Amino acid sequence: MPSVITAKDVEAIIAQGGNLSSIPADAILTPSAKDAIRDASQRSPAKGASATAASAPSKPLNSKSSKADLEALFNSAHCQALKEQICDVGRRLWERAYVDGNGGNIAIRVGEDIALCTPTLVSKGFMKPPDLCLVDFEGNQLAGVKKRTSEILMHLQIMKRQPKAQATVHCHPPYSTGFAVAGIEPPTCMIPEYEVFSSVAMAPYRTPGTPEMGKLVADLVDNHNTILMANHGVVSWSHLTVEDAYFKMEILEAYCRTILVAAQLGKPPKTMTPSQLQDLLRIKQSLGIPDPRHGLKECELCDNSEWRPGVACGIQNAPQTQSAAAAQPDPEAEALVKAITDQIMARR
Repeated sequence: MPSVITAKDVEAIIAQGGNLSSIPADAILTPSAKDAIRDASQRSPAKGASATAASAPSKPLNSKSSKADLEALFNSAHCQALKEQICDVGRRLWERAYVDGNGGNIAIRVGEDIALCTPTLVSKGFMKPPDLCLVDFEGNQLAGVKKRTSEILMHLQIMKRQPKAQATVHCHPPYSTGFAVAGIEPPTCMIPEYEVFSSVAMAPYRTPGTPEMGKLVADLVDNHNTILMANHGVVSWSHLTVEDAYFKMEILEAYCRTILVAAQLGKPPKTMTPSQLQDLLRIKQSLGIPDPRHGLKECELCDNSEWRPGVACGIQNAPQTQSAAAAQPDPEAEALVKAITDQIMARR
């Protein structure tokens, strides 16, 4: 089986002074690995490695650190780069119509219990780095001119529950949110990218921004990296980067759109076999991506009992059914009714 190369693998090769050309030609590169290779190609390995080390804070800070240290972190080159990444992801969310108005929010962990996040009442398509905020894991704002997003508690509860969560993205992509409104989890065993990079669950509705909403989402993040929020939207987390968290939105939205198109073709979509899905889950596990199906037997993997694509169209396009035929007038029955009616009328 081809080896899977992640961004961490690329960074390790660079840090050790290795040559990226040593990566096998048949290796499977994750999206973040491709980005890391592209970035490295624009600079020398030595320079790239030193720049990465220099940009990171000398020691991890926390909410108890001094105000001066927190301000220095917030204004550092390291956080400036992360702020630019958040603004870039926000612009992509807006351009793809994954957010509307001032909707959606983004956060990145930058210390033991502190995170950068988007401000409230600012369109994700027009954010600037100075708009961003620094908060602790209780939602208290530590730095930034604008007020932090009102939905930050959900992001922070994810990070508290899942120590691997480095970044979170919340938005309202229409097709995915349609599934959330209908209360249906997308079916499985259809497209490889979805099976490898996404692990989706459904959280029940609570008022956005409340601790209750955050807890219901956080309860699912040990085994899932993408959560459909009933009657609201979607939130994803990544153990790598904010862009990787954003990728999960693109993958989920494209998947939901594709299966809805398939449902309109009048035939049940073809699904992959359990053994084929097992191969994908092995790749997924090697990438460190959670999935409750890790370790299950092949016969337990593909359960789409809540979703039967094509059934509605099949019924609409089917020839006249037995029940429809039964609804047509029966001449003998009508004659019998008329005879009985005539007898009753004759006795009057």
